[in-house]
Amino acid sequence: MFLRFLDKFEEIFISLLMIAAVLIIFVSVTQRYSVSLLADMVAWSRAHEYQQMSSMFRSAYRSVVSVNMLWAQELCIYLFVWMAKFGAAYGVRTGIHVGVDVLVNAVSPGKRKVLIVISLLGGALFTALVAWIGGSFVYGISQTAQVSADLEVPVWIVYLAVPAGSALMCFRFLQALYAFLNKGEYEHEEPGEEWLDDMRKDGESA
Repeated sequence: MFLRFLDKFEEIFISLLMIAAVLIIFVSVTQRYSVSLLADMVAWSRAHEYQQMSSMFRSAYRSVVSVNMLWAQELCIYLFVWMAKFGAAYGVRTGIHVGVDVLVNAVSPGKRKVLIVISLLGGALFTALVAWIGGSFVYGISQTAQVSADLEVPVWIVYLAVPAGSALMCFRFLQALYAFLNKGEYEHEEPGEEWLDDMRKDGESA
């Protein structure tokens, strides 16, 4: 039950971060080009002495310029940082990370199992170490009053992505190791597999 909730939360969280980043970028770019376009329209209407149109474009220009989007770039960077860290954990679960398995496939099945166990343990230990160091750093920086440049939010919120995402990656490595030791095969869940299974079951029951 907990694993299913964690899997869905992971997928929904990453999707929401991606959607938010795309929308913010779209709005920011639209606002930037709108300012340039309205400035050209003001100049054009003045040059042709269209006073009413010039007044209308100036009013629209002031309204668009007054919208402060300086925070958009910073927020998108933070969203992508969180998305990258949780996306890495998702990659461990679904097996979409790029890997070189020439050595693993070249050895005998017995040695192959040992190599896979070592690689999974190595991944778990490394990510656990990163989570520990990152957590210590976040704790230290949370004791300060440092805030980001544009959003002015505590910077520890941004850096929290490192220990949180690394801890989740460590859990995914251990989960993969547990499944491998039980089944004897290194299998990965296909992206969206559980949701597809639920949809198939709902369709069959209907």
